[in-house]
Amino acid sequence: MKTFADLKFEPNLKGFVGGIKALMTFDNGYGVSVIQNEFSHGGDKGLYELAMTSINGDIIYCEITNNDVCGYLTPDDVTRLMIKIQKIDHRAYDYVYYNGEWISII
Repeated sequence: MKTFADLKFEPNLKGFVGGIKALMTFDNGYGVSVIQNEFSHGGDKGLYELAMTSINGDIIYCEITNNDVCGYLTPDDVTRLMIKIQKIDHRAYDYVYYNGEWISII
């Protein structure tokens, strides 16, 4: 299983946000986006924010992440969520909520 230690953080050069980010896709097709910046939940405290993503990189809102992004996470918290996501059946979430509508991710 992949853990926080396997994430490769790089500078977030998009827009004015700054900070760091790491993207990882797992064998089941789902993945995570982990960020830390002054605007992320907990970033100003040195903590991380995680979003579950689809194979297309879209954010998936589901019960694993309490239908939102998860913030104020320690590296151990990030690892726990990563392991949960890696254990999901690859077809568990066929649709994601994006820009106000449900769309298919398969």
